[in-house]
Amino acid sequence: MKVKVQKIDGKASGDIELNDAVFGVEPRADILHRVVTWQLENRRGTARPTRERSDVARTGKKWGRQKGGGTARHGDRAAPVFIGGGKAHGARKRDFDVSLNKKIRALGLKMALSAKAKDGLVVVDSLELTDAKTKALAATFGKNGWNGKVLVIDGDAVEDGFRKAAGNLPGVNVLPAMGANVYDILKHDTLVLTKAAVEKLEARFNG
Repeated sequence: MKVKVQKIDGKASGDIELNDAVFGVEPRADILHRVVTWQLENRRGTARPTRERSDVARTGKKWGRQKGGGTARHGDRAAPVFIGGGKAHGARKRDFDVSLNKKIRALGLKMALSAKAKDGLVVVDSLELTDAKTKALAATFGKNGWNGKVLVIDGDAVEDGFRKAAGNLPGVNVLPAMGANVYDILKHDTLVLTKAAVEKLEARFNG
């Protein structure tokens, strides 16, 4: 698949041949759903449990008389009615560490990239800016027609000036190629890849 390459200011910069094995896969909703669900579940932290009466260190010996004490009958000090006792009906531990086959994860990323290659993919030669300021970058995005939510993916590391300027723009996120994931790709309207990011993504699946 051949697509046009442009400079960050919108000027043409030649063409690039995209690997059909990465950017030409037919998307499947069931695969994308499984991968997105796996990603979001693994972003959740473990739900902290409370200590119930079997978890607290309290004596189980009956501490008062059965009758004649003028108070209610009590036995185990771990009962929820006592200070230091266990929590009644407390929160249980919930761990969201979901597993997913590596082949399915890789296939989902290929499908997400392919979906954007059909609609919403822009390839630029680099992210080098002459003026790494938020106002100038916003004007550049507007000139290029990159509206709504924009995800920019660079090679090994994102240039620091661009990353800081883009961080002030609403709806714009910047990631290195190794941080590319299905959820972030699909939730953005426009995907901007540098030539270095294209090479990294293709090498990621070929290596």
